[in-house]
Amino acid sequence: MEVAAIARNIARALRLNEDLTEAIGLGHDLGHSPFGHSGEEALDELMRVHGGFEHNRQSRRVVELLEHKYPAFPGLNLTWETLEGLTKHDTAPEPPLEQAQAEFHNASLEAQVANLADEITYYSHDLDDGLDSGLLTEAQLDRDIDFWRDASERIRSQHGDLADECRHYFIIRCLIDDQVHDVVQTTEGNIAAAGVASADEVRTQAMPLVAYSPARREANLQLRAYLYENLYYNNIVHEPHIRAATLLGELFHHYEQHPETMGEDMQALISRHGLQRAICDHLACMTDRFVVLEHDRLLGK
Repeated sequence: MEVAAIARNIARALRLNEDLTEAIGLGHDLGHSPFGHSGEEALDELMRVHGGFEHNRQSRRVVELLEHKYPAFPGLNLTWETLEGLTKHDTAPEPPLEQAQAEFHNASLEAQVANLADEITYYSHDLDDGLDSGLLTEAQLDRDIDFWRDASERIRSQHGDLADECRHYFIIRCLIDDQVHDVVQTTEGNIAAAGVASADEVRTQAMPLVAYSPARREANLQLRAYLYENLYYNNIVHEPHIRAATLLGELFHHYEQHPETMGEDMQALISRHGLQRAICDHLACMTDRFVVLEHDRLLGK
């Protein structure tokens, strides 16, 4: 929801199609597996000889195949531009006839905005989670992350001493605002410099036009490296990820031996898409909690 809200704000500032941007933002993670990126890696390994697993590709499967809202066809009947925006690491959908001869290197500006909004939200929430869990501290961030320290000092000078929860929440909100302003200003310059006059001219550009400034990109890379070192690879975080991969693997192999335990809708996919892909679809649709409950029900603790 926050990705969609941030994406829509950027789209409004750039005078883009806000509804399209919001739709892409809302749909971009529909295919994400349980247990986040650890679950994605586990499913990709389980599906290694069956076509692999990638959550953006899975989002397309959800909206084009797995959802059944119309009697005459599967999927959600989304526009080509929306499907294009949900495609990140895979082949884009077949373009309309008038675009079929063009060589596209990028997606629409709306899709590029949603992609960057996802990155802004992702790292902001990880900072928030790290602070709430105690795995990160404001003192650490003040010492090690330049733009955190800058925002912290700015807020202290404007508002004085705030309560801990209010202060760290507001710092993160200010970091998001700073990134949004940076993206809007940089992108406006990129669009003007490229001289594009249509959506398809945007798609034929060699590089995305929606971007951070070089300084902001460098700052974000610093934050990314810091989070990997101090949060993502922390044993407290990493050990549950190992457990998550084990649960998914054991459920996957159970369903291979007992596909009837998946339910009728997923069993119906087997004849068209193969047993392993149907199992992957079933697991990818689960929440973290449901994986644990299903594992307990079928295999015991």
